[in-house]
Amino acid sequence: MIDSALLALAIETNVAAALREDIGSGDLTAQLIPADHQASAYVICREKAIFCGQAWFEACFRQLDPEVKIDWYTQDGQCIGVDQMLCEVKGNARALLTAERTGLNFLQTLSATATAAHRYAEAIKGTQAVVMDTRKTLPGLRLAQKYAVTVGGGANQRIGLYDGILIKENHIAAAGGIAAVLQATRNAVVPVQIEVENLSELEQALQAGAKLILLDNFDLKQLRAAVALTQGRAVLEASGGVGLDSLRAIAETGVDRISSGAITKHISAVDLSMRIQ
Repeated sequence: MIDSALLALAIETNVAAALREDIGSGDLTAQLIPADHQASAYVICREKAIFCGQAWFEACFRQLDPEVKIDWYTQDGQCIGVDQMLCEVKGNARALLTAERTGLNFLQTLSATATAAHRYAEAIKGTQAVVMDTRKTLPGLRLAQKYAVTVGGGANQRIGLYDGILIKENHIAAAGGIAAVLQATRNAVVPVQIEVENLSELEQALQAGAKLILLDNFDLKQLRAAVALTQGRAVLEASGGVGLDSLRAIAETGVDRISSGAITKHISAVDLSMRIQ
């Protein structure tokens, strides 16, 4: 779960950086409009999607015009459709024009992430498995995309390197083996997960007391064998080569979690547009 204060800070930071990147020394085109001119605009959707990014969109306009008024006709997590009006924005015309592209960029990207997560979550509905994200996020948008995953019905893996331990093959090699590296985590106060690449390593991890195990690139037969071998002694997560076409079959092996980088990196921006009235 993302801390609300941390998320609020991320929103303001994301938006400030994005606006700075776009505006630079000033919006030369917007300066063609009288400084005190007021305007209104609406945002419309061109395709079916799961809406996400409302707070980022609002911050784009409020950072330029604190008096801006935004009336929403949808909320994060709701399904939006073709030609649906999402909101109306009223405020300083220059601010509306300057914030337009940045605001839409956030909405398009986060709605795309939420939509991908929703498709994955729906594909395994009725199984015991949950879809999780990874750290394969757009640089600078880690919390934003992880928030979008939850909006779409997925769950968050660790946020970063600081709030969870994931022991991978290089950590195991450097530490001298599975038992040795798990022993080094005995006083950890964060979740500890270890990655295994075959059933032999899984057995070693279980014997060493692992409670959260990532099954890396196991095929369906191996996943079923892993579930049978584990017998509920640890939470099992399938990862590696996970796609929408293989997701249901993976979930039906009995694993508890399925993680996929695709829901945050293999996304296509949702088609949205803003029109000044």
